[in-house]
Amino acid sequence: MVYYIIVTGGVISGLGKGITTASIGKILQFHGYEVTAIKIDPYINFDAGTLRPT
Repeated sequence: MVYYIIVTGGVISGLGKGITTASIGKILQFHGYEVTAIKIDPYINFDAGTLRPT
């Protein structure tokens, strides 16, 4: 059976999402699960740094 864990957040919190995802993945691997992390970039062809979050 396949399970998905989705980690989301704002534009600025990229480092926190990466650390959180890596930590969850490592804990699951320690318990015997096979883990694959996939980064999805919803801002394809856009510079996320110039977008206003309003």
